[in-house]
Amino acid sequence: MPEFLRLVSPADALNRLLSHLPSERRIEEELVPTVEALGRVLAAPIAAPHPLPAFPRSTVDGYAVRAADTHGASPSLPAYLKLAGEVPMGAAPGLRLAPGQAALVHTGGMIPEAADAVVMLEDAQSPRPGEIEVLKPSASGQNVIALGEDVGQGEIVLDSGAPLRPQEIGGLMALGVIEVRVARRPRVGILSSGDEVVDPSVEPGPAQVRDVNSYALSALVREAGGEPVRHGIVPDQIEMLQSAARKAWAESDLVVITAGSSASARDLTAEAVRSLGSPGVLVHGVAIRPGKPTILAVAGDVPVIGLPGNPVSALVIARLFVVPVIRRLLGVRAPALAARLTARLTANVASEAGREDYVPVRLIVTPEGLAAEPVYGRSNLIFTLVRADGLVRIPPETTGLAAGSPVEVTPF
Repeated sequence: MPEFLRLVSPADALNRLLSHLPSERRIEEELVPTVEALGRVLAAPIAAPHPLPAFPRSTVDGYAVRAADTHGASPSLPAYLKLAGEVPMGAAPGLRLAPGQAALVHTGGMIPEAADAVVMLEDAQSPRPGEIEVLKPSASGQNVIALGEDVGQGEIVLDSGAPLRPQEIGGLMALGVIEVRVARRPRVGILSSGDEVVDPSVEPGPAQVRDVNSYALSALVREAGGEPVRHGIVPDQIEMLQSAARKAWAESDLVVITAGSSASARDLTAEAVRSLGSPGVLVHGVAIRPGKPTILAVAGDVPVIGLPGNPVSALVIARLFVVPVIRRLLGVRAPALAARLTARLTANVASEAGREDYVPVRLIVTPEGLAAEPVYGRSNLIFTLVRADGLVRIPPETTGLAAGSPVEVTPF
């Protein structure tokens, strides 16, 4: 029987896997409409084709002025300025301010030439037609967004490897960038193995279960920016598993195999993975619960991950290993920033020193703040996670956490 469960920490396991992958993105690019690029990853940097804003704009309703003309103004000694006209929205002012002049301007309107500040409407009044009294001094640049203050012409506004969020979509539209080059979604081949596993559309017979993992993992892959490709359910026969794994490997950027990675004699996944090529299995066993019998491998330049068959284990491990690999394949440069909430445990949680534990919890709003209530259930029960709002990590140097302890909850 091959070596098994030479346990390494999750961080060391991930580093070992990523170190065998190219440091740069290797998948192809494609051109897509910016409006459809939410969640995609840029394949090339984008430089601003023009400054933003492209003209000086007012941030308030008021009067465009020369700031020097308002120095010393006060309610008891206002500065008197002649009204040169009004700046229409969406049009150039058509006037240049002379000393002692002001122009009515609206929020977002273009500042007339020679003006360098805007007096708010409430800081001025009109005692007679064609004239205003300024009751408060203005400084140069006050209530004005300068030309190029947001982005300068030619400035790199987004680098390659940047994930596109709603704000990036808006920024690109502001610059008139209506198409972007993005990394193709990595194809993730997903195999489920097990004689007892049947398709969800089938009524299970005695001792059979519906396939949960390939569908849950497909959703996770899609959420992470990949393109899931399900390769069906493979019986517990080494020849059939090797054949299915070989087909997935040839067509995919990442291969994920669920089940078949236990310590029993029916452990076929590691053998099938080794048959795909070098360097082969890098990690077989991670110091974690759930998910200890995890396999991390690389065949050629294709990463291969063997997940436990239990749905809870499979999803927890996939978030820890599959998602970072997808990010590497996409060329994402920014660190993964997981949202975390602070809460207090409602019950004692036991653990084992030397092993990271991930405990599903339900969040409860209390007068004292958020409480994290452990959701108990075995790792083969998918609704353990359905009932949970997130996971609490118990570090390996502890033997558990006491009720009332502050914890960080990662939404799941």
